[in-house]
Amino acid sequence: MVGTLLDVVDIIYRIYYWMIIIYIFMSWVPNVRESFIGEFLGKMVEPYLAPFRRIVPPLGMIDFSPIVALLALWLASFGLKSLLIFVFG
Repeated sequence: MVGTLLDVVDIIYRIYYWMIIIYIFMSWVPNVRESFIGEFLGKMVEPYLAPFRRIVPPLGMIDFSPIVALLALWLASFGLKSLLIFVFG
C-alpha cells in the first residue's frame, strides 16, 4: 500500500514539475502562452508561482522565483513521501 501511495505522489510531483518547466520555457517564445495549452498551463501553474514571485524579486530580466518554487515543490514531495513511510511504514 505504501508503495502505491509513494508512486502516486511521485507521479503527481513529476507531472507538476514538468508543467512548470514547460511553462517557463513557453515564456521565451512569443505568443505561445496565448495558445490553449499556454492558457491551461497558466491556470494550473500561476497560482503556485505567484507567492514565490512576491518573495523573490527578479534580478534584471531574470526571474529566479520558478527555481525557488521547484525547490519548494521538491521539498514538499520529499516530506510527504517521508511522512507516508513513517505513518504506513
